[in-house]
Amino acid sequence: MRGGFFVTFEGPEGSGKSTQSRRLAERLKAAGCEVVTTREPGGTRTGEAIRNIVQHDSAGEPIYRETEMLLFAASRAQLVRAVILPALARGACVISDRFADSTTAYQGYGRGLDVETIRRINALAIGPAVPDLTFLLDLDIRAGFERLRARGLNGAAGHDRIEREDAEFHERVRRGYLELAAREGGRWHVIGTDREQDLVHEEIWSAAQVLLRQRGGKR
Repeated sequence: MRGGFFVTFEGPEGSGKSTQSRRLAERLKAAGCEVVTTREPGGTRTGEAIRNIVQHDSAGEPIYRETEMLLFAASRAQLVRAVILPALARGACVISDRFADSTTAYQGYGRGLDVETIRRINALAIGPAVPDLTFLLDLDIRAGFERLRARGLNGAAGHDRIEREDAEFHERVRRGYLELAAREGGRWHVIGTDREQDLVHEEIWSAAQVLLRQRGGKR
């Protein structure tokens, strides 16, 4: 199906996903790869409209947890078919800031929806677009929100709907991620991010080079 590969970044709030996904994209481009970057929810016009609903309250009404989960899946289904699968088919390297595991962690472990039901919905949404490698950037919840505050994102106006959930919600999400990585293994690479970001990047790059070698790409 593909000559490129698909990498996703997951983790709790403030763990450095956006920074590290961007740095990996830059490194892969320097190695001669075509790189397509995207994010969840979003990445398409439909997905960005859904993002405004689920993260920024644009609908102007409370969103039930089941509705939230299905909206994330809808955004993902559009992204996979419009962006990810075409890019992989032409041999590009795709990097996504969050993907299906976010729904399992946040709406399953965090919100308390049935995890197996979410798995089935995720499977329908993503089809064959299963990540080759998933980086779980792990960080203590309080440290993550300290990072957000340090970047000037503190206060009600700075946090989106999910960031405004209480600490126990975010602890459940973090535990969910760690359980997923421990149970599924394989594609998961867990990296603690309570250290210099250059060291985190080098660990990410080392793992990505394995995929490059498998695909016969440059190093």
